[in-house]
Amino acid sequence: MQKQIISMLSKFDLTEVFKGKGDLKRWSSKRTIGGAIVTYALAAMAGSITWEGVVLCLIGVLPLCLSFLEKD
Repeated sequence: MQKQIISMLSKFDLTEVFKGKGDLKRWSSKRTIGGAIVTYALAAMAGSITWEGVVLCLIGVLPLCLSFLEKD
């Protein structure tokens, strides 16, 4: 069983996750990084709103908002 798992993991290519396939959107690094920034900002604020946390949230959401303006 362990050899099968190792065999599957050795064939896994992480770069394929971020590539698009036609009209089907895959994971995007800008959306993933933006989500990580927002998650960190929310965790760092710990229930209170700070200006640093709000700025980090805006930085995290900005690439997602700008992606709607892109033409593929």
